[in-house]
Amino acid sequence: MSIPPEIAWIVPIVVPFIIGLLIGIIIKKALKLALAVLALIIVLAVFGYIAIPSVQDVIETAMTVLPQIQAQLGPLINILPYSSFTFIIGLILGLWKG
Repeated sequence: MSIPPEIAWIVPIVVPFIIGLLIGIIIKKALKLALAVLALIIVLAVFGYIAIPSVQDVIETAMTVLPQIQAQLGPLINILPYSSFTFIIGLILGLWKG
């Protein structure tokens, strides 16, 4: 099954928009979850249930974990159509309305 030429020009416009919209929604939900976890950690630290790590501990952990994350997610940046105008519009709408 092929796409008729009359509507084939719509596909490169709509697909990046939908991808951007979905990624925007995912990012918004992830940020909400991260803020909730951060608030929980702060409350637990204030009441003494957990110890607050030092800045040096956080930096050491980041230096070991962030390169691994970058190695795994690095190829993903080449898949996303982040230079497409419709992707950016979809991303903004996903972040705003998602």
